[in-house]
This record gives sequence, C-alpha cells and structure tokens, in this order.
Amino acid sequence: LGICLAEADRNGARLPVTALVDQFYKDVQAMGGKRWDTSSLLARLEK
Repeated sequence: LGICLAEADRNGARLPVTALVDQFYKDVQAMGGKRWDTSSLLARLEK
C-alpha cells in the first residue's frame, strides 16, 4: 500500500480509503502482527 500511496501522491491523486487501510495495517504491526495476512485486520477491529 505504501507504493500505491506514494505513486498517488506523486500524481496528485487522493486515496483516503487506501490511506486508512494502510494505517490499520500499521496498527496491527504495532500490536505485534508483523507479517500477518489480511485477516489480521480483524484483530485490529477487536482492539
């Protein structure tokens, strides 16, 4: 998602939902999630 957001920024595009999901993954990593898959977002939701 970081690559996608960087490219969007370079092109002047706004991707607010992508940025939000990227933040969710950062939250999961802070919870110790490291390389968990997409299901890790459920752990973040339960937080």
